[in-house]
Amino acid sequence: MVDVLLGLQWGDEGKGKIVDYFAGRYDVIARFQGGPNAGHTLYVNGQKVVLRTIPSGVFHDKTVNLIGNGVVLDPVAFKKESEDIAALGVDLTKNLFIAEKTHIIVPTHRALDKASEIAKGNDKIGSTLKGIGPAYMDKTGRNGLRVGDVLSPNFKSLYESLKQKHLQLLSHYDITDLTADIAAWEAEFFEAIPFLKKMNVVSGEYFLNEQLKAGKKVLAEGAQGSMLDVDFGTYPFVTSSNTISAGVCTGLGIAPRWIKEVIGVTKAYCTRVGSGPFPTELDNEVGEHLRSAGHEFGAVTGRSRRCGWIDLVALNYTCMLSGVTQLVMTKSDVLDEFDEVLACTAYEIDGQQTKQLPFQLNGLDIKPVWETFKGWSDKTSTCQQFNELPTEMKAFVSSVENYLGVPVKYVSNGPGRDQILEK
Repeated sequence: MVDVLLGLQWGDEGKGKIVDYFAGRYDVIARFQGGPNAGHTLYVNGQKVVLRTIPSGVFHDKTVNLIGNGVVLDPVAFKKESEDIAALGVDLTKNLFIAEKTHIIVPTHRALDKASEIAKGNDKIGSTLKGIGPAYMDKTGRNGLRVGDVLSPNFKSLYESLKQKHLQLLSHYDITDLTADIAAWEAEFFEAIPFLKKMNVVSGEYFLNEQLKAGKKVLAEGAQGSMLDVDFGTYPFVTSSNTISAGVCTGLGIAPRWIKEVIGVTKAYCTRVGSGPFPTELDNEVGEHLRSAGHEFGAVTGRSRRCGWIDLVALNYTCMLSGVTQLVMTKSDVLDEFDEVLACTAYEIDGQQTKQLPFQLNGLDIKPVWETFKGWSDKTSTCQQFNELPTEMKAFVSSVENYLGVPVKYVSNGPGRDQILEK
């Protein structure tokens, strides 16, 4: 049996903490897509930990963790992340496995990412410049290198062949020379390769299917958010992988019949990092208040997040795409700061109201149709049970459930590992 946990907005929904909360109930936690541009924040013994590639179950002794083939792995970032985790007393050689078909990010992927983003000028898509997009392009273009290739005696020649293809592409960009950057990145890259070779590299699909046949419970962990899905997100301001539940099967090598629950994570409001359309964005003092109250700065990039009220139109769309069966609402305590709370229940476009996402959000003059809820004065972060929440907050949660037709089973009311209320 496989349960899926994924973000329903533009990422940063607090998935890391939620996976950590659920991890003890599962035998295996498996990442199925994304790369080191994702940051899952946990608090372990009061210490903040940001996981970029490694699944969020590594701090549970009895949980096995798998980096699936749908992920793209940067050996340098992976080594640094592994060393940080080891410093907290975790032995990754015992509970972390990497699918041999996982594609790797090489230094010239980062150079291509940087060159492409600079060349776009004002049309930047907000890339984190970590080489994610170019690595996925090589995957679909059948040029990529995979973790299994690192174990090959001719890995260096495979690397050089790919590097030459990339240098030829880079020669078409009219930008500052990237030779020095590539040289520095290469030095780090080849220092990290021996570390990667020592890890548990397995046939991910066989490994996971054997776990399932043995009756093990698996939690598939998504990165980023559903509105960044390469097919169904706010294209072209999206990531390079399928972030919805459909990506689980191809990202791990399992059949759809294994999937049971789909757990969707949403903030009680909305945020977005980088460029792209954001219908409920509040570019005013209310948005700034949300940002400061929610500490809305990227876990990986440190960039300020754009903030706005919850978008139920978009949320209904992503619930539909992934077949979400239950919801987790995070950062609900941030709304304690407001006298009233709003939710977008429809879009008005050219004088017409709709509850469906249009083909292209970008460039449209979208006016959110708001429903207003009375705020609450009580501090919800101290609540120990769902029933202790203020009546006004429970009314807000109930309204979200009714709109989406999906139950909110859990409400996170603070950053702590134990600050989750089960309904």
